[in-house]
Amino acid sequence: MIETTPQDSHQNSPDGAQAARQKVMATLAAAKPAAVAEKFHALDTPAYELVRQPETGLVMVRGRMGGTGSPFNLGEVTVTRCVVRLTTGETGSSYSLGRNKEKALQSAVIDALWQRSGDRDRIERDIIAPLADAQTAMNETVKEETEATKVNFFTMVRGDN
Repeated sequence: MIETTPQDSHQNSPDGAQAARQKVMATLAAAKPAAVAEKFHALDTPAYELVRQPETGLVMVRGRMGGTGSPFNLGEVTVTRCVVRLTTGETGSSYSLGRNKEKALQSAVIDALWQRSGDRDRIERDIIAPLADAQTAMNETVKEETEATKVNFFTMVRGDN
């Protein structure tokens, strides 16, 4: 009898698979280019074709006052995107901030490999988990540094005279 954990059954559902892929793509997008390149070069990369070669463009970033107010255009950011197709048919895509075309290409290939059921566990274990751990550690460091400089302001209320 095969037992599945709630996480396994969640990943097998269409929404779970989509959420898992979004997490993979977000991890790759947030990773440093050198880290992605290091992990990519350690792979046995299969043949692939460029569906959309790495290209750079601008995307409008929107914000909200206080997170709940009316949306407004904050400004434009540079984004590089790429789409590849493996010879086995999986299509990988990537979007990342900045102009690093090599990172976009490598991330797209990793995304395509992640979609192959035989490679998914290896990609998550050898690439995605270490990148996510590095990002978590960096976020914690920034949080601690920011917390150390936090100043609490308070107001003294004078009595009614």
